[in-house]
Amino acid sequence: MEIVRVVDLSREITAETVVYPGDPVPHIAEHATIAKDGFNLVSIQMGSQSGTHVDAPFHFDDDTEKIDEVPLERFVGRGVLLHCDGIAARERITLDSVRTEAESTRAGDIVIVHTGWARHYGSPLYFDNPFLDAGLVSFLLERGVRTIGLDALNIDETPDADHSGEGFPAHHLIAEVGGIICENLCNLEAVDFADPLVSLLPMKFVGIDGAPVRAVAIETR
Repeated sequence: MEIVRVVDLSREITAETVVYPGDPVPHIAEHATIAKDGFNLVSIQMGSQSGTHVDAPFHFDDDTEKIDEVPLERFVGRGVLLHCDGIAARERITLDSVRTEAESTRAGDIVIVHTGWARHYGSPLYFDNPFLDAGLVSFLLERGVRTIGLDALNIDETPDADHSGEGFPAHHLIAEVGGIICENLCNLEAVDFADPLVSLLPMKFVGIDGAPVRAVAIETR
């Protein structure tokens, strides 16, 4: 196997990184410098769900796997993109809207929903993300998919200022089968080749709900 191209699907982690409402904002501070200490080192504080990240089942279910307990096979696999670019704010992404691509999935695939919402990153509209219908999630899980991601803040509807919305049905459905969620992906338009090898490998934090990832799509031949 030859690696032709590696496409970065990850957000930068800075003090300006967009976080879910109420989550900790990343803070990166100088700890040591070459001039003072002979080496460079920074202190990093951030939430487990900062930037492009994966949720372990434990994020929504106390009795399931934490991020260090999830089999690594769940983070690497053939990527299948479901395209629904042009979708509206807070619009539900249904099975019918992506049926042809969804029906091409098989067990072990990593499904990534390309909504195009990444273009709103950094603006208030990013919090009005489209979201996955429970019927679509159930269909993918029935086909043996255990990892689902998208280029938006939340796989479910993000509550607005009045906390309206229907809760987190997609998160719960995926957690119930020990699945993985990846949020805040970007640059999906650059994945213009078939059957990308997708890696969402997280940092090996122990006993927590999720972790940032350096998500990539790899073209091989």
